[in-house]
Amino acid sequence: MIEPKIVVDSPHHNAECPLWHPQDQCLYWTDIPRGKLYRYNPQTDSHSEIYSGEPVGGLTLQADGSLLLFKTKGTIERWKEGKTTTLINEIPAEKHTRFNDAIADPTGRVFSGTMATSEDKGRLYRIDTDGSIHIILEELLVPNGMGFSPDLKYFYLTDSDTRTIYRFDYNQETGDITNQQNYIVIPQGEGVPDGMTVDSEGYIWSARWDGKHLYRYAPDGTEVLRIEFPALKVSCLAFGGSDYSQIYVTTAGGNDRSKEGSGAGAIFHFQSDVKGIPEFKSRILID
Repeated sequence: MIEPKIVVDSPHHNAECPLWHPQDQCLYWTDIPRGKLYRYNPQTDSHSEIYSGEPVGGLTLQADGSLLLFKTKGTIERWKEGKTTTLINEIPAEKHTRFNDAIADPTGRVFSGTMATSEDKGRLYRIDTDGSIHIILEELLVPNGMGFSPDLKYFYLTDSDTRTIYRFDYNQETGDITNQQNYIVIPQGEGVPDGMTVDSEGYIWSARWDGKHLYRYAPDGTEVLRIEFPALKVSCLAFGGSDYSQIYVTTAGGNDRSKEGSGAGAIFHFQSDVKGIPEFKSRILID
């Protein structure tokens, strides 16, 4: 039985978007409502706050080692050791919402969604390497975890409020996604699908908000594993370590552990029998 261990016992309101940085062998993540970013060094078993400001709803690792921060109002900034540089000031259509999750593709483009509001539906954007912005999907509610199949034939996207993980055909040359299919639909009573990733065997790992578990699904969508956490809101995960055999899991609800669980808001870790795949690096506005 897999028993995740707490490595950062801080009561985050909503720890999200864990991202392994292979150059410095550290884990980064955001506490969205608090507008903070953190870094954990497993070599020293220590963590630190590295940013405080506007909420960050998504992260990618740039090819130059910096981070891209996907924020409120469609703002995208580059962060490098404490210094932020604005790349895209805002997207006017998103002035009342924020980005939620982000992922780079093999060529350095980035996909990132924006959350629906009472006035407008959510959208999925693709930001190309020249900084141009393209609406890829509309009529979403809470676009969330994303991933690519190891053979790069498919792109996966979670829409939390429809309880669905979609699968699309993916064209690496153009960045287009087509042929939307309901790939995994989460039954009522099992929580809400949140962040996700894909391992080296092509299996999907999906975190379950209000579901206390992390799930693993075979390429055909069949559930093969579920791992329980002492936290009701399991928000996201990332593979890391020198060989990508370590799994780090973020959780939320640390502001009310009496209701949300004794480990709510903590960062968890466990050793995996299967390895992950390094995240692709974004190349937005890199010459």
